[in-house]
Order: sequence, then structure tokens, then C-alpha cells
Amino acid sequence: MDFIDLQINGFWLFLYLSQVKTPIPVQAESPKGKSECYGVFCLTYDLKAEEETKSWKKLINIAVSGAAGMISNHLLFKLASGEVFGPDQPIALKLLGSERSIQALEGVAMELEDSLFPLLREVSIGIDPYEVFQDAEWALLIGAKPRGPGMERADLLDINGQIFAEQGKALNASASRNVKVMVVGNPCNTNALICMKNAPNIPAKNFHALTRLDENRAKCQLALKAGVFYDQVSNMTIWGNHSTTQVPDFLNARINGLPVKEVIKDHNWLEEEFTEKVQKRGGVLIQKWGRSSAASTAVSIVDAIKSLITPTPEGDWFSSGGDGDYELVKEVIFDDYLLSRIRKTEAELLAEKRCVAHLTGDVSVRKTKSGIAFCDLPEDTMLPGEM
Repeated sequence: MDFIDLQINGFWLFLYLSQVKTPIPVQAESPKGKSECYGVFCLTYDLKAEEETKSWKKLINIAVSGAAGMISNHLLFKLASGEVFGPDQPIALKLLGSERSIQALEGVAMELEDSLFPLLREVSIGIDPYEVFQDAEWALLIGAKPRGPGMERADLLDINGQIFAEQGKALNASASRNVKVMVVGNPCNTNALICMKNAPNIPAKNFHALTRLDENRAKCQLALKAGVFYDQVSNMTIWGNHSTTQVPDFLNARINGLPVKEVIKDHNWLEEEFTEKVQKRGGVLIQKWGRSSAASTAVSIVDAIKSLITPTPEGDWFSSGGDGDYELVKEVIFDDYLLSRIRKTEAELLAEKRCVAHLTGDVSVRKTKSGIAFCDLPEDTMLPGEM
């Protein structure tokens, strides 16, 4: 299955600490043909002068789409503060928006200016992904069209699929050959597949669909039921699609090192209520607050990146939608209940894959005269709160 993946000890990027010296500021050249640098960030720092800046880590280029949205409003400041990549890692933010959001992007850049983050060395904004993604080493693809009233899931797949097909092509043309791509815009699993298929020169294992918010929500619900703090919950897996067919795996999860079913004796709650609570958490939040879960989504993106760049704690694992090019831990167990749930979500992912065949280059799927793939989604499984 293309987009069901359980990651343990994937690729690690080890961070190191070193004494920081202040680099010498230099006037940046005019960004001809590139996305526009903003304000004070046009006074960049010469981090390429190795003899003068040996104590600095190499600047990381981070591209963010949907950069004027609510999720990015929380995420960008976490990135700029050093919370994600470390307290001695300078970064450059490359912010992608649209013609409608360009003024809002300027406002975002102004706030980043006023925050005086010492590690934030460059900020550029633009609406052309081929320019914004230039030399990007991380691409956090958040921007996507939300599902409006009366819109079918198949229509959403096609509309957003076209966005991620174009962004995949732009990454393939402009980004670093080892760029890590985190797809957040929904339907994130299929969007990640589309993006990956349109970027054949980038390793498939570098593409991830964000499942971390679902994982965090599942850990929270297990902790509440068991009466423990959530840091005691480990080995949580989210199998399958980011939809109502998703499978939060309580069978393999642990609480204080013990199997969940040994700690939570109410197995009916685990099978009937637990999954529904995880699925409907976003919808309940909107009912209570009137807003979507932008802040916790940003936190889950941070968590996912940290899990990818730091060693996994011994005996633990995390889940991420990917191409399956990671080690499946040997201790995972399956029963009839779990397998039946996984087969259902797998069937939905395969149906979505057929729906976007015209965007992934899959010639085996039947298409209409206009070249659009026939779509046979079994049912509407959009998560509550995502319309």
C-alpha cells in the first residue's frame, strides 16, 4: 500500500552544539528573477564564508506554502525561534502564497521582522512555487483549498490534486535533491502521493503526509481514560487515511510500558468510542471555539519534524504517511479487529489513488474523454470540521 507506513528509526540528522560567533552582515544582491526578500531580511549574512563562520551550522532553507494561513501563523514563529531545528541552527524562510494573499504575506514578514529572531537570517515571499522552492531543503506544504458546501470529496481531490501536482513539479525543478516534504493540506495522504509522483528526481522516502495530529489526539484520549499524563503513552500508530476510516492503533500502543489493553480494561470503549473520539476531535473543537485546530496542527508539524531529525527513543516509534521505505517494527501485532479496519482504510486510499490517476501518470486507470480519471469513492469520509 503506497500510503500506509509505520516509521521507526528512519533517517536521522544529528545536531551538534558549538560556540556561536556573530557573522558579518553584508548587503544582499537584488533578488532578480527570484522571490522577493523582505525588509531587514534583505540585509542577510554571509554564511558561506567558511573561514569566517566555522562555528555556524549551514543555513537551512525552509519553504512553506499557505504561509499566510492560520496554521502557518503559529508554525513560522516556532521555526524562527529555534524550537524545531535547534538553538544554533540559522534558517531562511521561503513563504509561498497567492495573488490574493500577497499583502497578508507581507504582514507575516513584518511580524517576523519585529520578533527579532536571531536565527532567522532570510525571509522571502512569492507566489511562484518554482521561485520560492529554489534550493529548499524542507518543504512544508500547508496551503490547500478547503471543502466548501456541496463540494464532493472527489471534486476536492481533483482541485487540490492539481495544486500539489504543480508543487511537486516545482520541487522537482527547483528544490534541493534531498528536500524533505511534509504535506499537510487535505486530503493529505493522496496529495502527498500526487506531489511525490510529480517529483521523480526526489527520493520517494522524503515525502510524508502529516498524521501526527491524529497520533497526538489518540495519545491524549488514552491518557485521559487511563488517568495518566500523556507522556506515559507511547508506540502509537495511525494506520491509513486521514479520514473517518483512519485506524488509531490501541492494540500496539503502550501506557507506562504496558500494552493498553492491560491498563484499560474497558475493551468496548477501546473498540467503539476511542476511534470516534480521535476522528471527531477537530469537529468538537470547532463547535466549542468556533475555529479550526490551527495551533495544535502547527505543534504536530513541529513534532513530526523533530521525530524525523532526531533518534527515536529506544523501543518507541511514530507513524507517518509515506511510501513504505522504512523499517516496519517486528513487535507489531495484528488481530482480526485491527486487520478489518486497516483493510477498509486501505481500500479507500486505493480508490482515491484511482481518482487522481490523471495527476500521477497512472495509465492503467480508465479516464473520461477529457482525460480525468473515473472516481468510485465508496462513501464520503471527510473528517468532521474539515469542511
